[in-house]
Amino acid sequence: MNKITLTADGSNTFYNETIGEHYHSKHGAVQESIHVFIDAGLKHAISSFPDQQINILEVGFGTGLNFLHSAAYGQENKIELNYTSLEAFPLQIEELESTGYNNYVPKDIWEGLVNNYGKALQQTVQIVPGQHLRIVHSHLHRYETSQQFDLIYYDAFSVQHQPEMWTDEIIAHVCQFLKPGGIFVTYAITGKLKRALKSIGFSIEKLPGAPGKREMLRAIKG
Repeated sequence: MNKITLTADGSNTFYNETIGEHYHSKHGAVQESIHVFIDAGLKHAISSFPDQQINILEVGFGTGLNFLHSAAYGQENKIELNYTSLEAFPLQIEELESTGYNNYVPKDIWEGLVNNYGKALQQTVQIVPGQHLRIVHSHLHRYETSQQFDLIYYDAFSVQHQPEMWTDEIIAHVCQFLKPGGIFVTYAITGKLKRALKSIGFSIEKLPGAPGKREMLRAIKG
């Protein structure tokens, strides 16, 4: 069960009663998404891979907020995004529509997501020109692909509530899909996560966290 919740920046998120955690920070859903995944992730990937389309793998589609901000940034800056997101428990379209996230992104991107949400769970769709989405209805440990991504958004629930998503094995599993020089970004930072990434050849960056969190992590694949 999911219960809609107002966060500190005025944007909504859901509280997942089964997991026992919010989808986004209670200190601000929108500002967390932009800070962690756009500012520390997408912008860095664009500077690292200039003149290319950016291939993104997200763990945890959730409410779609990270995708919406990414597509809006890609559209505004004329960067083509191929966005693949893993989601074991997709929200219903009615839940997605109740978030109010239409207030934070261009109308065509919002309508493109809402109108194509069901189709995106089956195949890759163009939400707006240059912005492509595929939502893979799968658990991470079962996901396999030959594709190599430029950027991973790791947006699973926290280790306290979903420890199976933060094991050394699952981190190594997802990082095999990242190309050399590719970027792994997440809101979390723990000693265990840093050691897991270092053990598979990543360099670690500690960055200031979103409001309510002191630090976050960005890692680059060697």
